[in-house]
Amino acid sequence: MAINNINGGINKAPIDNQKLNQQQQAQNQTANQQAAAATQKAQVATTAPRTDSVSLTQSAQQLSQVQKRSSDAPVNQEKVDKLKKAIQSGEYKVNPEALAQKISTLEGEIFGLKR
Repeated sequence: MAINNINGGINKAPIDNQKLNQQQQAQNQTANQQAAAATQKAQVATTAPRTDSVSLTQSAQQLSQVQKRSSDAPVNQEKVDKLKKAIQSGEYKVNPEALAQKISTLEGEIFGLKR
């Protein structure tokens, strides 16, 4: 017994295996690219954020040390009060030469300059 008219009388084109394989490969490539992009985004999201840093020059470090030492130094509050009163009343006189010498000496100590 012969079977006729299986496709309702319509002749269908035979399946082109080569074309089917190309379509499947293209779909696989697209899926692989999407997966790679998702992996890359996940890696970027999980990397640790960069941190900022600060470095001080040697002069700045020395100045910081001097400031720390000066804050730890004892203060003679009675003498400070006497000087304040003398300045306010106009009785305190400044010796400019002695002041200039002391400023120069202090700068030499802070910045490591030799005189």
